[in-house]
Amino acid sequence: MPERPVSESPQPARDRRLPAGAAQAAQPSAATRVREALRRDILAMASLPGTPIAEKELTERFGVSRTPVREALIKLREEGLVEIFPQAGTFVARIPAAAVPEAVFIRQTLESATVARLAERPGEIDLRRAEATIARQQERCAAGDQEGFHLADEDFHAALAEAAGHPGVWKIAQAAKSQIDRCRRMTLPVPGRMAAVIAEHGAILAAIAAGEVAPAQAAMERHLGTLVPDLAALRRSHPHYFV
Repeated sequence: MPERPVSESPQPARDRRLPAGAAQAAQPSAATRVREALRRDILAMASLPGTPIAEKELTERFGVSRTPVREALIKLREEGLVEIFPQAGTFVARIPAAAVPEAVFIRQTLESATVARLAERPGEIDLRRAEATIARQQERCAAGDQEGFHLADEDFHAALAEAAGHPGVWKIAQAAKSQIDRCRRMTLPVPGRMAAVIAEHGAILAAIAAGEVAPAQAAMERHLGTLVPDLAALRRSHPHYFV
């Protein structure tokens, strides 16, 4: 038999470290950090509609120059969350009441299609993550933690989209619902509202698990549609938040 060739010396392991500057590039830019933080504050109603926004205060808060702050504010203006008046200043935008029903409709359309897909094949779907979010909501409701409750609510809808194999649907829904979120935050303190949301989520999951497509869609549409009749009451109680 011919002699086996002598194996070549092993090549040195390739350096997998990122090139200089690549690690920094993977981090969000200063403008992105500012925009995301301000967006969270606005959607959580920590920054109320009509509140002035001072660029100087933001540069101090985030330790950045005015350029990324202005970039962030322009992006938020494009999303309808900030208003910029050259001679008067920058303000948290008031909620355009006329746009809320359309945003609800967009979300209903997307998410009713998601639950229909899930209910068509209930035996193949893992709903444990969605079920866990309901347990979290029950805990947060008992603790009176509205912020934690809202985050669990978001995770419930994200979990359904992921279980359906279409996580991008939730990203589209998020882009359409920024004005809805501000209204939803105002409804959470209403007595019984958090408990009602938990019950609505439970009804959605029950219909999916039973393989009932039309009831699952109807349950989702009812759940998301509750905000429309609430809108009139919100405008009466907080007229200065709306336009």
